[in-house]
Amino acid sequence: MSSAGSLQGEAAARDPHTPSPTLDRPDDYLHAQSTLRSWFLTTDHKRIALLYLASITAFFVVGAVAAGFVRLALVVPDGAIMTNDTYNKAFTIHGVVMVWFFLIPSIPATFGNFLIPLMIGAKDLAFPKLNLASWYVFMTGALFTLAAVVLGGVDTGWTFYAPLSTAFSNTWVLPALIGVTIVGFSSILTGLNFVVTIHTMRAPGMTWFRLPIFVWTHYATSLIFLLATPVITLALILLIAERAFHVGVFDPAYGGDPVLFQHLFWFYSHPAVYIMVLPGMGVISEIVPAFAQKKLFGYRFVAYAAIGLASVTFFVWGHHMFVNGQSDLASLAFSALSFAVAVPSAVKVYNWTATIHKGSLRLDTPMLYAMGYIGLFVLGGLTGLYLATLAINQHIHATYFVVAHFHYIMVGGTVLAFLGGLHFWWPKITGRMYSEPWGRISALFIFIGFNVTFFPQFILGYLGMPRRYATYPPEFQLLNVLSSAGSTILAAGYLFPMVYLVHSLWFGRRAPGNPWDAKGLEWETASPPPPHNFAGVPRVPEVPYDYPIQAPETGRQHT
Repeated sequence: MSSAGSLQGEAAARDPHTPSPTLDRPDDYLHAQSTLRSWFLTTDHKRIALLYLASITAFFVVGAVAAGFVRLALVVPDGAIMTNDTYNKAFTIHGVVMVWFFLIPSIPATFGNFLIPLMIGAKDLAFPKLNLASWYVFMTGALFTLAAVVLGGVDTGWTFYAPLSTAFSNTWVLPALIGVTIVGFSSILTGLNFVVTIHTMRAPGMTWFRLPIFVWTHYATSLIFLLATPVITLALILLIAERAFHVGVFDPAYGGDPVLFQHLFWFYSHPAVYIMVLPGMGVISEIVPAFAQKKLFGYRFVAYAAIGLASVTFFVWGHHMFVNGQSDLASLAFSALSFAVAVPSAVKVYNWTATIHKGSLRLDTPMLYAMGYIGLFVLGGLTGLYLATLAINQHIHATYFVVAHFHYIMVGGTVLAFLGGLHFWWPKITGRMYSEPWGRISALFIFIGFNVTFFPQFILGYLGMPRRYATYPPEFQLLNVLSSAGSTILAAGYLFPMVYLVHSLWFGRRAPGNPWDAKGLEWETASPPPPHNFAGVPRVPEVPYDYPIQAPETGRQHT
């Protein structure tokens, strides 16, 4: 196994340390213009990606701090550390900020914005001004929600179930709802931009089955953005109207039906799981072949699986509502469909595993995150089958088993993919190499800390501990203390990259154009890229993922 250390050494030999990145390449997108106006009014997709990156990183910190308060409160079983109201606000802030303001936009708004034009050989996205507008819409929604946090918080949970959110909560629900509603429009604009760009701006020769899997997964994600987000937007608008004007839609006191809101909410929110998961799958599909130096096994199957996931996920929302009074026939149908949606996910896992098999493996930081992702995503997916089983769901519904499953998919999956992608494309984004030893240490801390934090919660849920309670029986204290201890390891793992990645901006070695020997058009341009990405029309390779080691063909040639 070789290491990125040698590649970094070669880069250093070609160009020794320089004290400041601003002196390196004045013609790249980072330094072509340096005023605040040039950043906040930019239409360059790469700069807009960095605006999103800075924003969602700030929201990640807010959500992580709230999670830390939750784990601190659960160290003791009697709720002595904080009041019930404060605890409710802490887990609500954690859920709202992490889901709506980090997980959903994390990969599409950052890496999707930065990489899709580069990967398809385009100079920018189809609608550059609309792209900038989507960031301003996102920030406007975020300000409303942060105002709710500053003014006193929200205690409804991230799901905003009625009638708690419309009648009984005395917290700042309205600004939070308005903020989440506005953010939905940002998602719609981003999805529209991606779909039009992928359809109309591919370089000559970039046929559909020469597209990187990263582009396929973002295309599938964009379809979900466009088809599902309007549903939750309308549902939240009705929720706002009911709370503000007592319109009887969801509140039984006014003739409404609270289960109707759950149907509308989960019709969006289960596809939203794949808004968070599919882009991460695209990231892993780029990292694994690069660090195995092997052609992606079953390229077409992986591409079709992305579209299959985006399609089937619209038909499984009812598995969130097995205990809500829906008919046995409906529950049976949703259970069967929930098992079916596991098939395209499994296809991707099998294909990644087959790609790793007999590859020339390099365990550099991005690959460590990718392998951690695969393991945690498999465990999260398998526990999802328990939740899809009617009899078992009756026992573990609304327990910490659900919390653990959700975090194995969202944190073990999406966050690890985000960090893997950040390390993989960091040299391309910044033109600098980070500390490889520290990268490996952080990946190890995150993997260990994550499992120590969340695996005990599977046991707690199976034993019957309900979620969202500030108190619990004393016999559950040991596992809760173990979970809280793991969260401190996890927090350290998250803190390390924030330090060494920022440090690399000024003191990191100059990155070569392609430090990982990876394939793809984004690696054919400079690091960092020029403002318009390519000096001329890029040459599209005839075969995607054309690495030295060829995986066995599983179908027709890629054309």
